[in-house]
Amino acid sequence: MQDIMTLATPLEKLHGLRNQDDEDFLDGSQSVYAPRICSVQPGHTEEEILQLHRKHVGHFVRISENEVSVSHPDAVKQILQANIAKGTFYSMFSLPDYHYINQMSELDPTRHIQKTRNLSAGFSLSNIAKTEPYIDTVLQLFQTRLNELSDSATPVEFQNWFSFFAFDVLGEVTFSKSFGFVQSGTDIRNAIANTGSLVYYISIIGNYVWFHYLTLGNPIFSRLGLQPNSHIFDTCLLAIDSRKKNPEVRHDMMQRWLDVRATHPERITEQDIFGAAVANIGAGAETISATAQAVVYYLLQCPEYLKRAQDEIDAAQARGELSPLVQYSEAVKLPFLQACLKEAYRFHPAVAHNLPRVVPKGGMTIAGRYFPEGVLVSVNPWIIHRNPDIFGPDCDTYNPSRWLQGETKKMDAFLIHWGTGYNQCPGRNLAQFELSKVLTTLLRDYEIEQVNPKNEWKFETRFLAVPYGWPCKIRRRQRG
Repeated sequence: MQDIMTLATPLEKLHGLRNQDDEDFLDGSQSVYAPRICSVQPGHTEEEILQLHRKHVGHFVRISENEVSVSHPDAVKQILQANIAKGTFYSMFSLPDYHYINQMSELDPTRHIQKTRNLSAGFSLSNIAKTEPYIDTVLQLFQTRLNELSDSATPVEFQNWFSFFAFDVLGEVTFSKSFGFVQSGTDIRNAIANTGSLVYYISIIGNYVWFHYLTLGNPIFSRLGLQPNSHIFDTCLLAIDSRKKNPEVRHDMMQRWLDVRATHPERITEQDIFGAAVANIGAGAETISATAQAVVYYLLQCPEYLKRAQDEIDAAQARGELSPLVQYSEAVKLPFLQACLKEAYRFHPAVAHNLPRVVPKGGMTIAGRYFPEGVLVSVNPWIIHRNPDIFGPDCDTYNPSRWLQGETKKMDAFLIHWGTGYNQCPGRNLAQFELSKVLTTLLRDYEIEQVNPKNEWKFETRFLAVPYGWPCKIRRRQRG
């Protein structure tokens, strides 16, 4: 740890500037990736980087040979919202191999924006709203399973059940058919466990993309099924095959994309469609699980917030404003519940990794510091979300009320849990949709408590920060 602490000090000199101290610093930079990789193993790189920024009261921390973590608020606009190329780290998200470049793995902003336009119809809120009856089918089965767990006094592992729910919603919305996770109550084909292996792999080998291209990112390895992401590839293939045989196939996401291809074949290829579908599965479930868990966990840690949320829901129920199967249009009208969700986005963003961009030709200046062309400048959502100048002196606490008082537009501008700019998560509308529905349902219908209230949950920040290890007891609520 001493090596990384020495390496990741406030950036006083940058590659490209020439003086004796700079040369001395760069002489030892060839081994920079080893200590950075070692820091991944304990699982809290986000805390390390945050503390380094705070310790040195600096907006710039050098975290690798050619990458600088930037915490200044200007970084959001100048780095993430600018149309500049992404770092090669993102290439790791080409699934199943480097032939399938999706929105996440596309490095060029122009091509990325074009992909977004071609695929946007499937991700639009209006299109997702049309699928609500099918999402309700998953939600109803989810309630049934929770009722069974309640009646049998079986502890609930929310990290699994929220993932089950999210996987099945993705199946309904993308392929017109649930994957069956909620029905079986099991991790089918070890999809969740394998996703954990995948993000660990990404957090390590993302520093050596060239090695990934030669090995597990190589099409030969994908055909042999030797990658950590093979389960995503196989799951997608099975879903597409099942969709072709399904006489009740709907105008789902896949069909929206196929319609664009039929009308404008020059704009979108079959490979683009398959890449988008695979990325949907790979990214959609665990981000939902991390956020839903954060809402429930922190409400349990703050009983006054839990009571306030349930009182709000109960009042809406008493007024006849909630359907037996909660509708999205109803859930978004619960201001405190939505504030709890928004605060979870801030306090525990699912993505806990620095998001790198490449300084373009001519260089750029951020907060008075000049960066030459080719340097990687990156922003970590965890670091921005814990900035007291933006979110207040209590930024290190979970406080939903911050979103219900005073002027919140400034905070909204720096809430980057789904990214921002051209690389904003395409599935954010679906995520907000299903999170609003499932959290309202859970808090309305069940009393929840941890099996061991004194035990904190666990999580490791690889690329994602998905919690685990906090089993809960649930029982059906009795409402007047």
